[in-house]
Amino acid sequence: MAFSKRLVFAMIFAVFAIVKPSEAALDAHYYDRSCPVAEKIILETVKNATLYDPKVPARLLRMFFHDCFIRGCDGSILLDSTMSTQAEKDGPPNISVRSFYVIEDAKRKLEKVCPRTVSCADVIAIAARDVVTLSGGPYWNVLKGRKDGTISRANETINLPAPTFNVSQLIQSFAARGLSVKDMVTLSGGHTIGFSHCSSFEARLQNFSKFHDVDPSMNYAFAQSLKKKCPRSNNRGKNAGTVLDSTSSVFDNDYYKQILSGKGVFGSDQALLGDYRTKWIVETFARDQKAFFREFATSMVKLGNFGVKETGQVRVNSRFVN
Repeated sequence: MAFSKRLVFAMIFAVFAIVKPSEAALDAHYYDRSCPVAEKIILETVKNATLYDPKVPARLLRMFFHDCFIRGCDGSILLDSTMSTQAEKDGPPNISVRSFYVIEDAKRKLEKVCPRTVSCADVIAIAARDVVTLSGGPYWNVLKGRKDGTISRANETINLPAPTFNVSQLIQSFAARGLSVKDMVTLSGGHTIGFSHCSSFEARLQNFSKFHDVDPSMNYAFAQSLKKKCPRSNNRGKNAGTVLDSTSSVFDNDYYKQILSGKGVFGSDQALLGDYRTKWIVETFARDQKAFFREFATSMVKLGNFGVKETGQVRVNSRFVN
């Protein structure tokens, strides 16, 4: 009897040992032997691009979010549209992502040194970490080993959380990706770097509701300043819009301080202060930047694990399936 119990336990352990690695396939040291210069090449590429265009950090961070939220972190946001299919990058929410050329440049350099080794999905994940760190934010070890997706559909970008979402909608959207309420508020802090076009928030500035012309949760003076930046007659230019916090080139906790002052640009940002489930987190991060940095690094790792493909291809050209 004792022997049979030990045998059963051993069998259960063996099954667990076989199944468990699928959750732990990603590894911070994945390229240590196959391409030890991978992270150095990506960092140098990102750094040079940022010197040329200060909007690169915000765009690459948004690229990572949008890629992971649609089909998991699989690099599908990089694929070009075809004659028969419009790709993710051409979906309305991704028009402002841009900076695809940075990832393409890094990938070309990697292919020369380590052909068919480093996936596009991993390049995006590493670049997202690098832009945060270069902007003054936290550093974390990126888990690597993702494979690249082969499907990219523009109509699936409808699944991205919208700047008009209320807290319940945000919670539901993030929960579908295995992320908690705290992860949601934390990752929203990525808005500390970046720029938004008028179309994402102009509905808050006029004819907001039957009773209010301007969203009442918005600081009045702030709303008036945004109206000047987004006049009805001319708010469709590529530079028509505003930065998302007062220190938009620096990764810090100013985003949360802005929300406390009624200066959240998106309705979804300001909504975080009006719900008991999220208000305390906003208040915590507004007064404790170290706590925000610590949680941001943790949440980025969690998001980076969502929908990961562990088998499949490593794209040679980031824009096309092999």
